[in-house]
Amino acid sequence: MAIIERTLVDAGMRSIAGVDEAGRGPCAGPLVLAAVILKDPFSPALSKVKDSKALTEKVREELFEVIIEQSAAHSIIEISVAEIDSFGLHKSNIEGMRRAIGSLGKTPDYVLTDGYAIPGLALPNLAVWKGDQVAISISAASILAKVTRDRIMIELDRQYPEYGLAKHKGYITAAHTAALEKFGATPVHRRSFANIAALINRG
Repeated sequence: MAIIERTLVDAGMRSIAGVDEAGRGPCAGPLVLAAVILKDPFSPALSKVKDSKALTEKVREELFEVIIEQSAAHSIIEISVAEIDSFGLHKSNIEGMRRAIGSLGKTPDYVLTDGYAIPGLALPNLAVWKGDQVAISISAASILAKVTRDRIMIELDRQYPEYGLAKHKGYITAAHTAALEKFGATPVHRRSFANIAALINRG
């Protein structure tokens, strides 16, 4: 799992940041990005860390605390629905990665991102295809982002209980679509997404 980190450490890189996001696909709720520099990517304490999507909610919650404890620095950034609608999802994602790295409070020797490169980043960096499956630093960031976003969606569910946000986390499901048809879009729905735009225009 930490093969990429091993290669970088062997090349003299001691401070490696992993960056990942949660919430690109949903039509409701914020985009959350996390960056983390692990004290020791090879620590046995991190043996259960892998792509957040391959873990249960309970395990992710447990690992969230482990990752915080095992990090030399970490940051978690929230990109609002308004910003996503104003600038577009991809641009917001790239900007969020920049902010997450800039908020670490420590300058990494190297940055690993999941899938998307960060244009103009003034640090050595590598965009790793399916990085959350092959680089532990990215996997750790994916868990921080996913757990944080799930917590946000559970909180939003309390504000908008008709939509089932705590269950589907803002993704389109039959129940979510039915709720949108019945109650309309809320301020936490992304109006730049085709299904939400169509609903609003139809109304």
